[in-house]
Amino acid sequence: MNRTRVVFLVIIAIAVLIILSALFVQFLGNLMDGGSSAESEEPTPLPAGSVLVNIASSNTKRNWMDQVVEQFNAAGFETSAGNAIIAEVSHVTSGGSMNAILDGNLAPVAWSPGDPSWVEQMNTTWQQRTNQPINSEACQATIYAPLGFAMWRPMAEALGWPDTPIGWDTIVELAADPEGWASYGRPEWGEFRFGHTHPAYANSGLLSMTGFVHGVVDSEGQLTAAQVYEAEEAMRALEQVTSKYGRQAPAVLELMARQGPSYLHGAAVPEADTVRFNVERGDELQFPLAFIFPSGGTIWADHPICILDNADWVSEDQAEAAAIFRDFLLDSERQEMAIDNYLRPLDTTIPMHAPMNLDNGTDPRVSPDTVRALPSPDAEVSAAVIDLFQITKRKATIIIALDVSGSMEGDKIRSATAATTEFLGRLDPNDEVALITFNDGINTLSEPARVGDVVEGLSQRVSSLIADGNTALYGAVCEATSLATTLKEDDAGSGETRLYGVVLLSDGEDTMGEPTENQMFVTCLPANAEADGVKIFPIAFGEDAAEDVLGRIATVTGGRMFSADPDSISNAYLSISAEQ
Repeated sequence: MNRTRVVFLVIIAIAVLIILSALFVQFLGNLMDGGSSAESEEPTPLPAGSVLVNIASSNTKRNWMDQVVEQFNAAGFETSAGNAIIAEVSHVTSGGSMNAILDGNLAPVAWSPGDPSWVEQMNTTWQQRTNQPINSEACQATIYAPLGFAMWRPMAEALGWPDTPIGWDTIVELAADPEGWASYGRPEWGEFRFGHTHPAYANSGLLSMTGFVHGVVDSEGQLTAAQVYEAEEAMRALEQVTSKYGRQAPAVLELMARQGPSYLHGAAVPEADTVRFNVERGDELQFPLAFIFPSGGTIWADHPICILDNADWVSEDQAEAAAIFRDFLLDSERQEMAIDNYLRPLDTTIPMHAPMNLDNGTDPRVSPDTVRALPSPDAEVSAAVIDLFQITKRKATIIIALDVSGSMEGDKIRSATAATTEFLGRLDPNDEVALITFNDGINTLSEPARVGDVVEGLSQRVSSLIADGNTALYGAVCEATSLATTLKEDDAGSGETRLYGVVLLSDGEDTMGEPTENQMFVTCLPANAEADGVKIFPIAFGEDAAEDVLGRIATVTGGRMFSADPDSISNAYLSISAEQ
């Protein structure tokens, strides 16, 4: 064998060794990282002789529940059979978790939504399916997280906070008064502007609007569905000055913090979120917030915990373990600990202390004994409240601007068009919608029209969109904003007030260059957000989206940016549905 051949074989051998070594390292990495096989994706087995209690808990009490779970696991509790109990908590929305349980996508041992009304809805459906409730024992309240409204402290003090009773009737009168804050000696604040979460999507929105109806119709006990509609005139007055909705209360407060007192003056939110914002975000606020308990009464949301022992995924051992956890959750030490996490203990004899004090924006003297506890809505009342809201809310004019450039090809364009079609189906028939697409240029595929008149044809047209070409992102922003502004001016001339929004979906940066980024911000967008201005809701679709620019567009218009991929795009659109 000649020397050249020997060298060649040695090189081949070395190359093979390198490849095998790389494969071995990758194999070890897969073992360490969990790999990608079906077996490695299964949940980690519990230690022998232990039982898992997984709790799906509403977001409002996140910090408290995390601390309770940590303490519980450290205490080493066991079942009567001697099995060690391990608790874990996932933080969920009340309505979303209810639907996930009913759909079979969530299987907790215990469930703790924000209010008993969700339990009633859950058991109504579960009973229809199985002829029994999902829990054999009554759910037990855990803490209080009352609903009311947050207001900038100088404005709350102008209304007489904290000593003068302030009710929903006060808010309605202020909302309906054309003089606005001038009636309270502060004409520089202008007309009153309000925000609240969407009652069809948010627990806080449903409970707040139910409390509003109670305050207006002055019901002594449980509302009836028929009584809800007696509040139509008052709710219409409120909705005419409501410029912001949303899916979660913290997002509404986030907008107030970002845009300042000139944007929104107050919002219907839980007490816990208001105090948390003052404590944790106080340095960002021009003024602190004050939490106002409606004088006519409020829903003292008590976040019940339910052991789902009639569900086929819950064993007797797990049900026993969940009861032990529940008792731990309700003991006096854990109840007092709730105060540190912006919540109120069920035992009103436990003294309130910081952070639940006037310095942080809430009145520790208030209790269910001083502000009436209103009953939670049943299913019929909930449906009526949502219906009345839809009847009275300002309708929306929405411009949808879709990126159909070449980078949107494949899964992106398919998922984007499917999610857009779903979004169209969620709009109110009396909303207005227009469709713009952009790639090398900007094309208006559908002029503004009543949703009920065009939704079927427009949905079909959206479904057939294809991706090709460059990305005229900045031009599309200018075109959509100009169209919405023109419609707003025309409506104002005819005495109509609506909400105006642009849904902007894009997966990349502008590649056309006309207009420039600076031209877009200077000539097409406002310098500062206005509560009743044209809001832009960008969806940054994928890793290559220009998130920095899209985020700035959302900020200057008072909108909100959402990051999404083909798997999460529907959820982004769902959140935008709650915004408008």
